[in-house]
Amino acid sequence: MQHDTAAALAPAPSPIPIRGHAGTAPALHEGAPRAIAPDQWRRLEGHVGEILSALGMDLDTPGTWRTPERFLRALYDATAGYDGDPKLLTAFPAEGGAAADPVGGQIIEGPIAFSALCEHHALPFYGVAHVGYVPGAQIIGISKLTRIVRLFARRFTVQERLGEQIADTLVDLVDPRGVAVRLEASHLCTRMRGVEEHSHTVTTFWRGAFRDPDMRREFLDEAARRRAGA
Repeated sequence: MQHDTAAALAPAPSPIPIRGHAGTAPALHEGAPRAIAPDQWRRLEGHVGEILSALGMDLDTPGTWRTPERFLRALYDATAGYDGDPKLLTAFPAEGGAAADPVGGQIIEGPIAFSALCEHHALPFYGVAHVGYVPGAQIIGISKLTRIVRLFARRFTVQERLGEQIADTLVDLVDPRGVAVRLEASHLCTRMRGVEEHSHTVTTFWRGAFRDPDMRREFLDEAARRRAGA
């Protein structure tokens, strides 16, 4: 097989800062990173301990006396998405440029495991995401699709908003021709309380080219194949 020596020796595309299709940087930071002062942290631990004790936990055992501290730290870590992710702010030129193919193929990543906290009961919901897009003039590193999912999952949220944020952020980052997001999750707020339902909730979100039923079908078929482990 003949190879184009010049192409083989061509340097890899350089990353470019993302400005978003509207000319402004996407809002990947909600403000300054969170900071909790030591005295405030101790006060919050006291409130957590009071709640846990009122609910029946004995905090005077070797296994539980530090539980308020551990619970607060776990909650802080689980909501790290509020601190943003500056590593999302670069992209690469698409191979061949945006005009190479007026339709373009799909880039699909998944299943991407995620865990989030329901804003209604502060209980977890967890599952997998499949994210696909049809590139325009820019592409984004595959690992950054996982970063986008976890940026918004690590907050207090609902599944419907989570999918909208993933789709809209990918649009803002690289202005693709289309975006598809499929989320499937189990919600502990319905498993541990209320109707105690053990079903899964599926939500889908479409932008641009994925308004075409054939594009949706291709994406959903690939997501189903991956879920089946093919």
